[in-house]
Amino acid sequence: MDVNAPLTLLGGLSPAAFMRRHWQKTPLLVRQAWRGVAPPVSRREMFQLAASEDVESRLVVRESARWRVRPGPLPPRALPPLARPGWTLLVQGLDLHRSAACDMLERFRFVPDARLDDLMLSWASPGGGVGPHTDSYDVFLLQVQGRRRWSVGRVADASFVEGEPLKLLRQFQPQQEWLLEPGDLLYLPPRWGHDGVAEGGDCMTCSVGFRAPAAQELARELLQRLADDDGEQGALYRDPRQPATATPGAIPPALLTFAQAAVARRLADPQVLARALGESLTEPKPRVWFERQAPDAGAGGVRLDARSRMLYDGRHVFLNGEAYTAAGRDARLMRQLADARRLTAAERARLGVAAAALLAEWMAAGWVHGEPA
Repeated sequence: MDVNAPLTLLGGLSPAAFMRRHWQKTPLLVRQAWRGVAPPVSRREMFQLAASEDVESRLVVRESARWRVRPGPLPPRALPPLARPGWTLLVQGLDLHRSAACDMLERFRFVPDARLDDLMLSWASPGGGVGPHTDSYDVFLLQVQGRRRWSVGRVADASFVEGEPLKLLRQFQPQQEWLLEPGDLLYLPPRWGHDGVAEGGDCMTCSVGFRAPAAQELARELLQRLADDDGEQGALYRDPRQPATATPGAIPPALLTFAQAAVARRLADPQVLARALGESLTEPKPRVWFERQAPDAGAGGVRLDARSRMLYDGRHVFLNGEAYTAAGRDARLMRQLADARRLTAAERARLGVAAAALLAEWMAAGWVHGEPA
């Protein structure tokens, strides 16, 4: 993708200009950003997905002044009648289950894949929505069927309504309001209040969300990975000079020094932390699974499975929570696979023996698939 070329999706802005002017700063409304857009799945297929245990889904119903939320799986009998107003069905991670949703995400890959979370699809009856709320992440809201009215504004009071199953803003005072029709796109930065209400029913909205890991959660994950990968598990604390003590409740200073050294040793090599970060960012989601395949002896191109997460840094490539060192031509080709999510037959043929063998392992695991020669 040429990040300096104007995109209709962004209202004529180039991705570079959009990231400078709007990303994590101000909302952007684009009328007819995607002309002729169609829902990635039909309503019937969406309802079928919501009934599966392998799919993350939620039913949100507004009953007078109260809200009710039911997590999936949601069999057909759990859904209200289509004509009943005020209910919404949400299917998370649609890109993990349908190629059409995965293809939609390709248009938003001017943002690093490390930040991409998923594509969520919502269906709403007349008046359906999830109430006024904020998100801790960036989101593109693409109207793909029906109409939805969005109220948007900065949040002065971030407190929530007590006793509700949703985190609804207690006092929401929107500054702008727009009615979105199929093809319209609304970008919202984190922490902007918004409330979307379906008008006329049979409303479908795609939400492209970008994850923003909290510092505490990321630190906990990385430190756990560093500890699990420690090759010096036998290095036990020793205190042969510990004298008898009259204050047994006090932590020995030498033990604190030992603990500090243990943490510092794991963080001394920046590549160790970089490896742990790449593994963490590419870890598949809990509901993701892959089917093993027969060995591939073809000479055609290859493509990543839609559920595969692949990233790279200066020394490694990462795929589905695993790290691999790479250099030279093989590294360039693996990075090409991560960026384009496929290699042509000619590019595949240029892989070295070790890289080709690794690719064969990924294909057998179902992480990568062959394409016809």
